[in-house]
Amino acid sequence: MLSYRHAFHAGNHADVLKHFVELELLRYLSLKDKPFWYVDTHAGAGCYALLTGYAAQNAEYETGIARLWSRDDMPASLAEYVTRVKSFNLDGDMRLYPGSPMLALEVMRREDKARLYELHPTDFPMLQDNVSRYRSQALVECGDGFAALKAVLPPPPRRALVLIDPPYEEKQDYQRVVTALNEGLKRFANGVYAVWYPQLQRAESQQLPENLKQLPVKSWLHVALSVQGKSEDGFGMHGSGMFILNPPWTLYATLQEVMPYLLKHLGQDEDACYILEQSEG
Repeated sequence: MLSYRHAFHAGNHADVLKHFVELELLRYLSLKDKPFWYVDTHAGAGCYALLTGYAAQNAEYETGIARLWSRDDMPASLAEYVTRVKSFNLDGDMRLYPGSPMLALEVMRREDKARLYELHPTDFPMLQDNVSRYRSQALVECGDGFAALKAVLPPPPRRALVLIDPPYEEKQDYQRVVTALNEGLKRFANGVYAVWYPQLQRAESQQLPENLKQLPVKSWLHVALSVQGKSEDGFGMHGSGMFILNPPWTLYATLQEVMPYLLKHLGQDEDACYILEQSEG
């Protein structure tokens, strides 16, 4: 199935959490002089118009990035993320929202490389066009990102962030995530892996964080933001989470500061809450 289009959800609360964490991970990797690779298994179209097309239909960005756009009281790290998004909107108006590959390429250094994978036949050429100015850094392929990890890992510099955020439109995607990480860790045990997942009332979604905790890795961090309570009909996404393998030691403290703020400003009802936990030792 290839019916999923991320444009419908661009800039929503899930994008805010995912892209904030992504930028924090990239910032940490950039602290060392040695280059790194950024691998995006489900890169999407790269950038999305908010006021027209798919994004305008449900306007999910209004309960996501729009709630942060004009605030001047954000924690410094969160303000940096919002500033990065604003850099794609030079007139100051909120018109475009950059996806994970565009945000990554904007903060990466010349010596860092990106490997971007997208299978959707419509989104792939859009991704190619959006990242065309980064030709010296980014290799874009139309293909299955899960399968691509076998070929791309380990990366030559032995440093990388691997972002895995499939659409989960098929329940098999949850197992594919676990399988891909198991195989990836065998090839590249010290890589930083970041998994995004939706909070749904289906068993596979609820079990995924616990399954990821069982992976053979030295350390992990799990953060999730539920913006509202679960619906009575059992459908719909009420939040999302990020699960990071081999996280920077600084990330937990950063999220301790940021998550209460996101809860306050992105939460939609009294059942909104967040999870922040990490492995012991």
